[in-house]
Amino acid sequence: MRDTPRLLLVVNRAAGTAQDDAVEAALAELRTGADVAVAATGDAAELDEVLERNDGRRVVVLGGDGSVHAVVAALDRVGLLTPEEPIGIVARGTGNDLARSLGLPLDPVDGAAAVLAGTARSVDLLRDDTGGVVVNAVHVGVGAEAAAEAVRLKGRLGAAAYPLGAAIAGLSGAGWNLRVEIDGRIATSAEWAADGSCAVLMLGVCNGATIGGGTPLAPDAEPDDGLLDVVISTAIGPVARVAYGAALAAGRHGDRPDVLVVRGREVRVSGAAVAVDADGELDEIEVARTWRVDPAAWSVLVPG
Repeated sequence: MRDTPRLLLVVNRAAGTAQDDAVEAALAELRTGADVAVAATGDAAELDEVLERNDGRRVVVLGGDGSVHAVVAALDRVGLLTPEEPIGIVARGTGNDLARSLGLPLDPVDGAAAVLAGTARSVDLLRDDTGGVVVNAVHVGVGAEAAAEAVRLKGRLGAAAYPLGAAIAGLSGAGWNLRVEIDGRIATSAEWAADGSCAVLMLGVCNGATIGGGTPLAPDAEPDDGLLDVVISTAIGPVARVAYGAALAAGRHGDRPDVLVVRGREVRVSGAAVAVDADGELDEIEVARTWRVDPAAWSVLVPG
C-alpha cells in the first residue's frame, strides 16, 4: 500500500481566489487522493516563511502565471527550487499561459486531478541580472504597457482585459530605440538591426508559447528545450501596428518583415528607458537588463 501523498496548496490571498467556489472544488478533488494543507499568503515575506517551514509536503500552486512566478521565485530565494521536487499547478488565473504551454487542464478540478496523477516534466527558467526569475515570458515596450492597462481593467473584464489593454497601449507612442543582443550578437533581420538606431515596438523573451491568455507570441516555444524564443517587432506606424496586432492574434506575425523571431540562450536589452513585464510583474529598464536561460531548473507535474 502506497503512502498517502502530502501536499501544500499555496493560494495567493491578495488575488481574491482563496474563498472561490472553484478553489473549494479543486481542494476537495485533491483531498480524494492526498493529505492537503492550505497556505493562503499575501506577500513575498509571508510566502518565504511558509515555504521555509514546509515539512516536506509537495508544493501545489493554485493560481495563474503570477502566482506560479511568486512561488518559484520564493523557492529559489530559500534554496528549495530543484527539478527533483516537482511542483503541482492548478490553473486559476486570468491568463494561465504557462499552464497552456505545459498542456495542463484549465479547469481547476481537472487540474487537481492531473496533479494527483501527474508525472514530472523538467522546465527551464529565465534568470535576469538583477536576481529576478521568469517562468513564462518577458514583454518589453508596448507589451508591458498593454499588461499595465490589462491590470487596470481585468478586475471588471477578466481575460477580455488583455486584448483591450493591448489595443489601448498600441494606439500611441513612437517605440523605443533599443539595442538587443542575443548570445552576444545584435539581433538583425534581412531589413533592419536592433542596434539602438531602430525604433522597437515590442520585445518578447519567451519560455512559454503564449501571453495574455492564449495570444501566440512565440508559437514554437517549448518550455524545456534549453532555449529562449525572442520576438522583436518594429511595426511602429499606425497601419503597421494594426496589421501586426492582427497577425499576432493569428500567430502569423513571424512572417512579417518588421518582425524577427530567433532563439538563443542569453538576451541583453539596452538603450532607452522602457517598461517591462515579467510574468505580470511590472517594472522599468532604465539602462540595460540581461536574461539567460537556466535549463531544467525546476519541474512541474503534468498529465502522463
